[in-house]
Amino acid sequence: MRAEADRMAGRRGANLLFSEVSFRLCSGEGLTITGPNGVGKSTLLRIIAGLLPAEAGTFAVRDDAGTSVPVLDAVHYLGHRNAMKRELTVSENLAFWKSFQANETAEGLSVPDAISAVELDGIGHLPFGYLSAGQQRRIALARLLVTARPLWILDEPTAALDRRSDKLFGSLASGHLANGGMMIAATHLPLDIPGVGNLEIAPAAIGSETGAEGWI
Repeated sequence: MRAEADRMAGRRGANLLFSEVSFRLCSGEGLTITGPNGVGKSTLLRIIAGLLPAEAGTFAVRDDAGTSVPVLDAVHYLGHRNAMKRELTVSENLAFWKSFQANETAEGLSVPDAISAVELDGIGHLPFGYLSAGQQRRIALARLLVTARPLWILDEPTAALDRRSDKLFGSLASGHLANGGMMIAATHLPLDIPGVGNLEIAPAAIGSETGAEGWI
């Protein structure tokens, strides 16, 4: 499995945020996207996830035979928001995502096992809105575990996490890569995870374009 971006450009309104962004990932590899606020990191992730159109360039996920895989079937996208209903219990939220993103070829963890994997045993019956910000983020990470998808696309995945939970995320991400998965994460904080490279997007000067290239 591999993921390839070729000379991608992204726009917000009338502003071209970045251009000529290229990278390649293979199974077991990850990439952090860094750069100052407003440079387009979140926009790049949303384009990669198939949620926004690219201004230019292409992104593709391919299997070992080189056949293109539908991006929406291949990725988990976790944005700034946790995408959970506050009124539903933790277990109900995760059960929804397990059903909604079911993968016929690779089974994820059960809901109880996913909750246990983020070290929050015993809270499945609680409404999601009752949890602290850090607990909510950990349950959002559990969403990545209830269905198996090869590419994790994460926007500030460690936001609201304490040091111990940050290490927990590192362990989960390392396990995903060790099992042949891939990860692209926008972050302001370093992720100490083996097999992860970095692509920095520089701010565009007025009247010019931004470029970044990180083939790994």
